Amino acid sequence: MAQEPVVKNERILIVDDEAAIREMIGIALDLAGFDCLEAEDALQAHHKIVDERPSLVLLDWMLPGMTGIELCRRLKRDESLSEIPVIMLTARGEEDNMVQGLDAGADDYITKPFSTRELVSRIRAVLRRSSALSAEKAIEVEGLKLDPVSHRITANGEPVEMGPTEYRLLAFFMSHQERAYTRAQMLDQVWGGNVYVEDRTIDVHIRRLRKALEPFGFERFIQTVRGTGYRFSVKADPGKVTP
Repeated sequence: MAQEPVVKNERILIVDDEAAIREMIGIALDLAGFDCLEAEDALQAHHKIVDERPSLVLLDWMLPGMTGIELCRRLKRDESLSEIPVIMLTARGEEDNMVQGLDAGADDYITKPFSTRELVSRIRAVLRRSSALSAEKAIEVEGLKLDPVSHRITANGEPVEMGPTEYRLLAFFMSHQERAYTRAQMLDQVWGGNVYVEDRTIDVHIRRLRKALEPFGFERFIQTVRGTGYRFSVKADPGKVTP
């Protein structure tokens, strides 16, 4: 069976305080054709992210000093680093911890123990999604503008504040207009199909996205499609009754 081609020079930063785990992951990624960097704590990781600009960060949840989740939040708040995708590595498998990781801006979440084959597959999937969302051309719809280069969203020239997950949702919606998507399809496109997220969690992020757009009147673009899911449309929502 032919192996999936690997894009050369994709550099992965492995952040884990256990040297054996870093070595195990590093060998697997090297065999898969990736370049690797290593860090044993959040401070060292942050320095390497700033200096080396890796293509993706594998970030352990439990680290000495600053935790992985805190570092993830710090990265996603930094406009110069927020586009770098993050996969959280953790022994915690409970749903609330998964949601915390995704809310912090993590692009995927994998629970230890995991197979290196699964890890490589997840990395490739996240890199593909990240590449699709990082096109340099800004998208503008009736005064709502998303700039993927600066990771800024404006509404009629005014800045719009929202979380990293809501940003990814909006980026997906604005680049896939006028089509209804099921929650399962949105999960695959925005979070990755291997991440377990309940429908109600997706609905929470939709509500947050609408709330961020509401002061500017653009929440109407995020429409609920009964029996299906959601769509982004500038047309009047047929499900709404105009008084």
